[in-house]
Amino acid sequence: MAKGTKTKKFESRIRTAGGVFLLVCADLFILLAVVSSSVAVRVYLLPVIFHSMPVFKFEPGKYYWLFPVWLAVLAYNGAYTKRFTFWDEVRALWKADFIVFVAVFAFLFIGKQGVQFSRAFLLSVCLLSLLFFPLLRPALKRVIYRLGFLRRKLLILGSGEAALKAMRAVRMEKNLGYDVAGFIGAGGGGLIEGFKVHGFMDKADRYIERCGIQDVMIAAPDLERERLANIINRVQHRAENTLYMPDVAAVAVLGAEFRHFGNQEGLVIEIKNNLRKPQDYILKKVFDFTLGLALTAVFLAPILVISLIVKATSRGPVIFRQRRIGKGGRIFWCYKFRTMHKDAEDRLREILKADPEARRQWETYWKLKDDPRVTAVGRFLRKSSLDELPQLMNVLKGQMSIVGPRPYLENERDHLLEFEETILRVPPGITGFWQISGRSAKTFGERLALDLWYVRNWNVWLDIVILFKTVRVVWTGEGAR
Repeated sequence: MAKGTKTKKFESRIRTAGGVFLLVCADLFILLAVVSSSVAVRVYLLPVIFHSMPVFKFEPGKYYWLFPVWLAVLAYNGAYTKRFTFWDEVRALWKADFIVFVAVFAFLFIGKQGVQFSRAFLLSVCLLSLLFFPLLRPALKRVIYRLGFLRRKLLILGSGEAALKAMRAVRMEKNLGYDVAGFIGAGGGGLIEGFKVHGFMDKADRYIERCGIQDVMIAAPDLERERLANIINRVQHRAENTLYMPDVAAVAVLGAEFRHFGNQEGLVIEIKNNLRKPQDYILKKVFDFTLGLALTAVFLAPILVISLIVKATSRGPVIFRQRRIGKGGRIFWCYKFRTMHKDAEDRLREILKADPEARRQWETYWKLKDDPRVTAVGRFLRKSSLDELPQLMNVLKGQMSIVGPRPYLENERDHLLEFEETILRVPPGITGFWQISGRSAKTFGERLALDLWYVRNWNVWLDIVILFKTVRVVWTGEGAR
């Protein structure tokens, strides 16, 4: 091996070790912030709410063990060795917090140490860490990346649509810390987002040595099996990590696991059907009803105010009812605040007849940009998604979910094609994967594909992620019409 290559590898290891050290320091800083905030909660807030609570005096020497325990659990969950997307990291951090919570209180119960330690303080630490770690850790990681630590050079093998998608996915996920070094295609030539595509994919291992590549992603689904196996074998022993992106567009990927059978060469992907698990379905129903009830209580006053404004500013009923397709194809009345003029259907026919551009928009999106049928108040309600608040009643009646596919119209049923059975296996949602991926800016076909992906990959964590992303999308008005 050339001297320059050995030097590069040594420098890479040093920077990786330095980055891990900085990340450990960042976690210690977050834990310090959590502990300090928990002390403030225990000393100043809880006694105001619960007057009978005893006086609490924080003794750092009694609680020092929290720091090594937390770091050990984080390390066990791969916090210093794995590359996570943002939401995968949030899940890993919450999992670590749950493990610490169980371990700490099991220790207090089994060791009968409840008198020695403040349970209210320890509970505050666990609860506040659920907020502090997801907010601070990714931000501090980005600072570490900007300092030049923990970043990794990624070489993408491929030159087609899959390679382009791989690069865009990596760039979008800043939390991964990847720098795309370039592309190597089967024949070479051309550009991808400004990168020249080099040739000789079968000799990719030479690029890895020469350019100091740490990770390689293979995004070339059209490669023959033998050639793909040869490339993976050559690359695997040169790069630190080899990622393979197969063509599984129509297969559920969340929760899928690899299986192998002893010394056999066969590899099996276990694809789980979460919708068939009774406990998951019950959990979703409980999740929907509980959250629907809480949101109804929170938004009761705004619902009453909006009702008065809608009634005062335009003629017609406050609530607009429309027949929609529910779970299993059952029809139900979907509620929304009325956002259009009373004669909206007559106006639509006139617009489509007189305006070819409006007709093209309607046929593509099934919506109109700057729709003249929408009232001034209705335009605000749509942009802010407040028009959908009455659908909370549909959730409480069991007709809809908080998160799910779009509630399709009756006349859209024929356009669901062979995907109808899959999409209608779950109740439609107030929000969903379509809502956080462009909303009305997506064509009908694109929205259909997003709903298919959601149903195939459904799990409770996906619903939680979509809910958090919905808040951002609604706040920014992204994709609203």
